[in-house]
Amino acid sequence: MTERSEADGQRLTTREAAERLGVKPETVYAYVSRGQLSSSRVPGGRGSTFDAAEVDALARRTGRRETASPPGEPAVRTGITLIGDDRYYFRGVDATELAARYAYEEVAEWLWTGELRPGVRFTAPEQAMEAARRAVGALPVHCGPTDRLRVAVVAAAAADPLRFDLSRETVLGGARSLIPTLVAALPTVGGVAEDCPSASGGLARQLWPKLTARRPDEPSVAALDAALALLIDHDLAASTLAARVAASARAHPYAVVSAGLGVLEGPLHGAASGLAHRMLAEVLERGGAAPVVADHLRAGRRVPGLGHRLYTGEDPRARTLFGLLEHVPQAGPALAAARDVVATTARDVPLHANIDLALAVLSVASGMPAEAGETVFAISRTAGWIAHALEEYGERPLRMRPSGHYTGPRPPQPLPSP
Repeated sequence: MTERSEADGQRLTTREAAERLGVKPETVYAYVSRGQLSSSRVPGGRGSTFDAAEVDALARRTGRRETASPPGEPAVRTGITLIGDDRYYFRGVDATELAARYAYEEVAEWLWTGELRPGVRFTAPEQAMEAARRAVGALPVHCGPTDRLRVAVVAAAAADPLRFDLSRETVLGGARSLIPTLVAALPTVGGVAEDCPSASGGLARQLWPKLTARRPDEPSVAALDAALALLIDHDLAASTLAARVAASARAHPYAVVSAGLGVLEGPLHGAASGLAHRMLAEVLERGGAAPVVADHLRAGRRVPGLGHRLYTGEDPRARTLFGLLEHVPQAGPALAAARDVVATTARDVPLHANIDLALAVLSVASGMPAEAGETVFAISRTAGWIAHALEEYGERPLRMRPSGHYTGPRPPQPLPSP
């Protein structure tokens, strides 16, 4: 009979326990015989199950080792996000359902604590907010959104004397204040701030006037809120791995976020939505996707907003956001342009829409600049980086220190001469 975990998720099979401990299944039973682990028989079967908390405690005592991974792909155990079968889950709950039902702050709390706090709102401390605004205001006008956010994080860190306290509650308190501080530090686009006061709504409503001069309507703000919730985490993306490396070195949470922002600025990560935005704008200008797609392919460029290595079908984040954008009246042309891009490329290559294309529809339809998707991504993912930092702070320090494979000249070499 095949072993199975019990429905409540608190019992592990022998294989699962071995993976958590980084040992062979035979060693798990050796731990049982030594009295280091207790086991229970599977009802009606020959397998055993193990208490997850007891296994984790033993792993901490023995020096936790990571699960084996494919060559060149490091593996890090995490209880935050699971991706499989073209769906993804936050702490076991379908992430798209969370984003459709709850506000960004509520989903962030779920990711951090495993508890739902309906109606929770994040507040920026006055001192940190003013420091971040002054620092961002001193930057040249041509600076991009990630430049501004990186500077705002440093300013907020300098204003927080408790930043080196890595206790769970202090880290959470800092996170709840940092995220709205980042939003407050961004310059307002146009004169709509009075129509969208930060005190009267959640983070999406605070962020809206930082992205566009258009007046906010409820379907558009709901779509922005869902986008923030959908993007909070996505397993070990490059920026998240950088954040965990920083946390492994016991960097404070602000430095962890800075590490994530540094990687996010790459064109293959957070900036990808800007490429999709520009493509959609061109499709609308030229009246169809065919010439635009042809130009991309002729230049040897991939078509933005299509495909994702973790999904064989449509990115579930894109599917959810597209569904919400259906209720935004002004999004019709951009939605049609996105569908045209997908249909045009599908003639030869079976690629599906990803979250970058859906973000582009939101930004184009709302009169936002091409960089708006990057801003949404960075603000949202800050909560995910904090979740991974909290998890990493509970691990052995400096465990993410790979060994280099030296390929240079073999010593001894002669001393170089001028």
